[in-house]
Amino acid sequence: MAYTSLKSAPKAFDQHKRLIVVQVAAVLAIILLLFGRPALAEGSNGHEILEAVGFAMVLACFLGRLWSILFVGGRKNDELIVSGPFSMTQNPLYFFSTVGAAGIGLMFGSVLAAALLGLGSFLVFRFTARKEAEYLAGKFGAVHAAYAQRTPRFWPNPVLYRDEEHWLFSTRALRNTFRDGLYFLALFPVIEAVEYLRLSGHLPTLFTVY
Repeated sequence: MAYTSLKSAPKAFDQHKRLIVVQVAAVLAIILLLFGRPALAEGSNGHEILEAVGFAMVLACFLGRLWSILFVGGRKNDELIVSGPFSMTQNPLYFFSTVGAAGIGLMFGSVLAAALLGLGSFLVFRFTARKEAEYLAGKFGAVHAAYAQRTPRFWPNPVLYRDEEHWLFSTRALRNTFRDGLYFLALFPVIEAVEYLRLSGHLPTLFTVY
């Protein structure tokens, strides 16, 4: 289900600062990957378990973002979507992205990296979600207030799930989300390649990450 605003729209939240923070975090993650070594020996049972759990979380991120974009399409902030994943949480895209960020840390074999990436993503998306909620409240008024009262802002509540029989989605938005999600999945072979280069002595180890 979607609601269209009948009010004059307030100014939408500028995402530029959020994107800068995400880009800085990506650079730090690359440095961590290239020059850090996980405390658990690569190839050990503990490392492999963390890596498998991390990959499952990244896959959940990829599929969850695709599922969410099927509902919101290119209508985010233009319409108030309250069904599908948006019936369980107001920000399913941010939730699944946070799961994926933590999963990347586990794929590296580090609980600390997973915690830092997950927490960093949560804080950035929490701030963004609050700003977007203020925008939507000004645009949709009482309809958004009722939606926000019954729906968690970030952590999903599956009990609240409800669907609709007919909905439209943007193939362009779906294509862009699929492309962005591939970056998450592409990290798995990249991490494996870096592990091989490190074990073979082609990459220096500057620090250990627990």
